Amino acid sequence: MKLVFVTAEADPFVKTGGLGEVMGSLPAFLHKQGVDVRVILPKYSTIADHFQKEMTHLAHFDVPVAWRQQYCGLDEMVYQGVHYYFIDNEYYFSRPSIYGEFDDAERFAFFSRAALESLLHIPGFKPDIIHCQDWHTALIPLMLKKFYSQEPLYYPIKTLFTIHNLKYQGVFSQEVLSDIVGLGMEYFTENTLEFHGAVNFMKAALLYADRITTVSPTYAEEIKNPYYGENLDGLLRKRQDSLTGILNGIDYEVYDPMKDPYLVMPTGNFAYAKKENKKHLLSVVGLPVRGDQALLAMVSRLVDQKGVDLLVHVMTDILALGVQMVILGTGDHRYEEILRYFATKYPENLAIKLEFSDRLAHEIYGGADMLLMPSRFEPCGISQMIAMRYGTVPIVRETGGLKDTVIPYNNMTGVGNGFNFANYNAHELLFAVERAVEIYQEDKVVWETIRQNALKGDFSWDRSANAYIKIYESLL
Repeated sequence: MKLVFVTAEADPFVKTGGLGEVMGSLPAFLHKQGVDVRVILPKYSTIADHFQKEMTHLAHFDVPVAWRQQYCGLDEMVYQGVHYYFIDNEYYFSRPSIYGEFDDAERFAFFSRAALESLLHIPGFKPDIIHCQDWHTALIPLMLKKFYSQEPLYYPIKTLFTIHNLKYQGVFSQEVLSDIVGLGMEYFTENTLEFHGAVNFMKAALLYADRITTVSPTYAEEIKNPYYGENLDGLLRKRQDSLTGILNGIDYEVYDPMKDPYLVMPTGNFAYAKKENKKHLLSVVGLPVRGDQALLAMVSRLVDQKGVDLLVHVMTDILALGVQMVILGTGDHRYEEILRYFATKYPENLAIKLEFSDRLAHEIYGGADMLLMPSRFEPCGISQMIAMRYGTVPIVRETGGLKDTVIPYNNMTGVGNGFNFANYNAHELLFAVERAVEIYQEDKVVWETIRQNALKGDFSWDRSANAYIKIYESLL
């Protein structure tokens, strides 16, 4: 089996969120399972210099972008046994930002076509399956059928498309269809790429990919309904026989509390190590060490999806419980400003770090007592899995992958690894936090049971990677 991932990001080269995290760990795990897996991604100028120096130039060629021919270089690097190929075009990818550019439609249409063209220039490798990720590569299944179906190298290739977040679909003006993608108006209909008068890249993959997956079983069911379906629920219901939800995993070597270099103390003696890591975290973020106050944390983009509006609505009530909180992340300006306000008002209870810091994220997972994820929707969620790996108890809303991974604690059975609330309501979040804090403060035996339940969870790639392998085999 020969497999190629095409993705806009992959850790450690570029990562802005869950997509980069998954594309950094899943290919490496599949490689260890004996799969011949390769990865194609853009050669962004933001990739660290020491990686760029290790790349070898394989080829250069022209790539059609509708009526234009654009230069493309192809560089290669082997990392953790996996061959990575980088699509090089400085006009498109020498930018300060990965996404959010005025010409994203052209940038990622070029990248998709270049990824297909590059298959001609990889020596000794002919893929059986192209596994595409999110809207940035969603044109590939259509391009493969439209532009390459008569080519001997290409026509046996099957395609799999994974939805990491249905909210981001790559919706652009109608002109993009002919001027960028190079398709005629027969593809601008309700049954093709037309979407409320615009062109929808993700719709191309939902229509033309051989199989579709998303990143948790619950999310696969949710997106077939209007509330979560982002106006594509009808199409997803039509393709439900080809749609599978597979839970993401995390890299147990990167997130290993016994060996994590960012922790001041590995978790051999767990209870003692947790206290020491907590003290260190409080000193790092500038909060006082006050006996055994519960320390809550949030590691997240500060956007509507993540439930930040719920949190700020009851922030005063939560802090009144006698807890401390640290929040790490960046996002919408309005949320950053209101969190700054709360941090100024409660300087001994709340610390806000408006940045992206891998080190601080690890320190938070290792030192916090609880992790908040009150998401409006959550395709999978990785933070709650990492938190449990470090013995940090999650408090989540029951949606998507959060529902699949966090089992609410039941005091009758002793089963459960966290705390959940069902409705998207600020006071339900508050009640869940109140219950968790009450147990933490008043019943350390029960709290230790919950924490041990969290530590026993298996969120490695073992199960999920095998589920992907079964889909690959079914395509062949």
